[in-house]
Amino acid sequence: MQMKFVIFDIVQSSSHEYIVNRLNPSFLNKRINKQNMASTGLLVISNFKQTPQTLKAIEKYVHSLYVHINVPGSATPVPSWGRFISQLYVDGATLLTSCEKLNMNILVGPLKQQGTFDSLRLKPIDMIFSDARCTEVCEQLRQQLQIEKPPIYLADDVVVTDLCEHQQSKPLDKLQVYENVVLGGTFDRIHLGHKIFLTQAVLRACRRLVVGVTTQKMTKSKILNELILPVEQRISELHDPYGPTNSDPNMDMIVVSSETLRGGEKINEIRAKNNLKLLDIYCIDLVENSDRKGPKESKISSSNARIDLLGTRLRQPEYHKNLPSEIYIIGLTGNIASGKSKMTQRFQSLGATVMDCDKIAHEIYEPGQVCYDKIIQHFGRSILDNGRIDRPKLGAIVFSNPKELERLNDIVWPELLKEVKRRIQGLPIIPGEIKIVILEAAVLLKAGWDKEVHEVWSMLVPLDEAIRRVVARNNLTETAARDRLASQLTNKELVARSHVVFSSQWEPEFTQKQAEKAWNMLKEELQQKQLQTKHNL
Repeated sequence: MQMKFVIFDIVQSSSHEYIVNRLNPSFLNKRINKQNMASTGLLVISNFKQTPQTLKAIEKYVHSLYVHINVPGSATPVPSWGRFISQLYVDGATLLTSCEKLNMNILVGPLKQQGTFDSLRLKPIDMIFSDARCTEVCEQLRQQLQIEKPPIYLADDVVVTDLCEHQQSKPLDKLQVYENVVLGGTFDRIHLGHKIFLTQAVLRACRRLVVGVTTQKMTKSKILNELILPVEQRISELHDPYGPTNSDPNMDMIVVSSETLRGGEKINEIRAKNNLKLLDIYCIDLVENSDRKGPKESKISSSNARIDLLGTRLRQPEYHKNLPSEIYIIGLTGNIASGKSKMTQRFQSLGATVMDCDKIAHEIYEPGQVCYDKIIQHFGRSILDNGRIDRPKLGAIVFSNPKELERLNDIVWPELLKEVKRRIQGLPIIPGEIKIVILEAAVLLKAGWDKEVHEVWSMLVPLDEAIRRVVARNNLTETAARDRLASQLTNKELVARSHVVFSSQWEPEFTQKQAEKAWNMLKEELQQKQLQTKHNL
């Protein structure tokens, strides 16, 4: 199944925010939870030229903002406001210094329903702001939305509007509305581009909007696809892999971006073969990304949002009462050739105490050590070279035979964990300080050691890149490299069990920035924890 579809009755949901809430509830819930202690505002815009000053004036007062465009009473086609709304979103993201906190949504419903808010599903609104003294409109909104506080007029002497100057002046056939509109995308972590995309579709639909959301089969080639939210979190469960686009005779128009235009044309080719009327295609431009740091795309995209997640906390660590309070242990893991050792070195340079489980394992393989005799007893003396265990010879046996690998793990892992614990217990402690230990361990999750660390940090690289690195570094064939990687956890499994993830697939400087971001986050959290502990004493 490549795509799942959700259908919206546009009469009841003529606001892109309602659609966003259905498409990505976990993301919006996170936003809403962050705003519980902050105000939600409604901004009435009558003067586009005043928008920069208006947004800057109110951003410090609200964390969530609805925008109502106070359109003059003339009967103009609703799509004529499309460019204005898109520009308003772009300006808002550019102007607001706290845009990471402020969730701005422009209301389309009142444009289509002549100012009524009855069918919109809005969060409770605390204040109304207006960039002009349009008393009648603001008081009407205040009564409709049951807002106690009086409106705040930001420009008390302004009573005119310049909105008509900013409508799109296109031929009426280009501003047409349709009974049924369809669009598709990944819709992973709703961003500015999604809001514009959905808004343009809502503006042009007068009865039904069908949104297709890609499933895992279509997202495998995307950047950091392991971090894409499950489709079940992005939409409710549906069952038609192609949706109505190739069979529904009532479809009228499809909204695409310049990047997906070919997909819209392909749908029309399928419809032509099925003797169905062709869809009108409305193509919107991609929104440029002003933040071009590192490997980010030039457009605003979900891929960029996933890149921003690297080095941040994906989930809060669980409390393990068996762990020491004066030592904070990070389990750093990842598959072969993912860049664990280089990342460990980065954290060491930032001030961490590091322990390399692979090197410790080397030591307990040595003659006279606890694992040596057990390994020889099971695998035979053919794996020896000058009396020592030859790890490449042993690796050739275990990585081609899962049962032999399991037996080796049963011998080594318990003894390795004992030695690691012994060394951690022997670390010098400075009173009043928390020592951060980075425990580099490829086997961390498979061995079940996630209960032995405060949190798990993981390294990711795409499978093809990992194979390329293993072939070059270990002088193995591609088949042998695939066999080794097949015995390890997938990137999705790593993400599901990690609190922080990194990726070394780009330039080393960008990997360094990921490390610094995570390190600074952890240091700040531990300092806050210490202050709280002192406060409670």
